[in-house]
Amino acid sequence: MTKSDTRFQRFLKPSGSEGENILTDTFGRKHNYLRISLTERCNLRCTYCMPAEGIQLSPKAHIMTYEEIYTIAKEFVAMGVTKIRLTGGEPLVRKDAALIMEKLATLPVQLTLTTNGVIVDKFIDHFKKCGIKTLNVSLDSLDATKNKEITRRSYFDKVYQHIILLVNEGFQVKVNCVLMKGYNDNEIIDFINLSKDLPIQIRFIEFMPFDGNRWNMDKLVSLQEILSEVYSNFKENEIIKLKDALNDTTKSYQIAGSQGTFAIISSVTNPFCDGCNRIRLTANGQIKNCLFSSKESDLLTLLREGKPIAPIIQKAIQAKFKVRSGMDTLDKFKQSDVHSKNRSMITIGG
Repeated sequence: MTKSDTRFQRFLKPSGSEGENILTDTFGRKHNYLRISLTERCNLRCTYCMPAEGIQLSPKAHIMTYEEIYTIAKEFVAMGVTKIRLTGGEPLVRKDAALIMEKLATLPVQLTLTTNGVIVDKFIDHFKKCGIKTLNVSLDSLDATKNKEITRRSYFDKVYQHIILLVNEGFQVKVNCVLMKGYNDNEIIDFINLSKDLPIQIRFIEFMPFDGNRWNMDKLVSLQEILSEVYSNFKENEIIKLKDALNDTTKSYQIAGSQGTFAIISSVTNPFCDGCNRIRLTANGQIKNCLFSSKESDLLTLLREGKPIAPIIQKAIQAKFKVRSGMDTLDKFKQSDVHSKNRSMITIGG
């Protein structure tokens, strides 16, 4: 172990059953899945993720160093985390992204990553070196012009080619598509047809409200609307409902004879909170016990002050609501003042 690795060791809590219990909330949900945002920066400007006017970035000094990311991640692993997903912004734009992956790959976890796919080709060998086998890639339209309008950048061809590259290199690829009514909801069947010849999973995500993305229910394409479109275009005996795991966020399906599958993430109309096992660590060292929570707990300041972080983690987990940070009905979900108190999606990390 190097000197840099031992810098924070005296503040970490021993592993074992006591540590694992810290990640179990009052509803019996065990949080073994940590999502770490590496940066608030991105090389795209997606409308549902970032306000048109941009965001106020955290000062560089407030962003976790690679050493701090590793130290906090190691603490979570000692408590029982078995899966870590790296997010952003766009995680691969961070200059030391490769080093962070290399450090986290030494932990006994499943390591994976969510990316917009723009520069993913530069990391193929590094993914393999770090044991990363599954990647989520964002692609919200199969039409180049429409995709440019959504992302405010012209990278459609590159991202599409990189999805094919990842498949050819043996990676399991999940394609994330945020559906917006009157915009890309007419592409549902086109995306599903893409899964016929490619061994990928298309994931349709309900449009979710965050600060600055001008969300309203009129833009939402619901779980039932997606399924209605599917059943209108395929025969019932062609549509296979796949078994979902306890902690899955998706409801998964397959069209008979297809290499790939498709799934729906219905955070708004049919939430999956009962099986939630996720906790999020933002790039500036705050933990969020729910994607929709406006409350955060500061781990980074405590770590830098040499104070233990386990009590704060435990407190955050115990404070978790049963459903969507207390928004247990659609009426509560529609209250715009609740969403404006949360971060923009780009600074949460998905």
